[in-house]
Amino acid sequence: MEVTEARVFLKDSPDKKLKAYVTVTFDNAFVVRNIKVIEGTNGLFIAMPSRKIKQPCPKCGFKNELRSKYCNQCGAALPAASQTAGQETSAQLEHKDIAHPITQSFREYLQKRVLEAYEQEKNRGPSSPFS
Repeated sequence: MEVTEARVFLKDSPDKKLKAYVTVTFDNAFVVRNIKVIEGTNGLFIAMPSRKIKQPCPKCGFKNELRSKYCNQCGAALPAASQTAGQETSAQLEHKDIAHPITQSFREYLQKRVLEAYEQEKNRGPSSPFS
């Protein structure tokens, strides 16, 4: 599988960790949107698109975001989410990937291509909508 296009959407705030969103096309046939480029303590890395995990309200069954204190539908108090001791960070427990690489070699390939596209877009500089 080959990355045939990577569209980079830079974020304006330079002091934040989120640097860009990227849309990647594979083999001119499959698209993955909202891959994030993030500045970590060891440099840039990518984070795959994800969604927040939801839990049902025990009273009405409405699905609320994990760690919500009250139901958004009926207002009932929700049980506290169970804590896993030190295995994963809270962000990892609250989000689930929508799409992700299965092998480490493909993850490295994808990250390399996305970060290359990010650097090219960043070096291109701000473009004016009137040029």
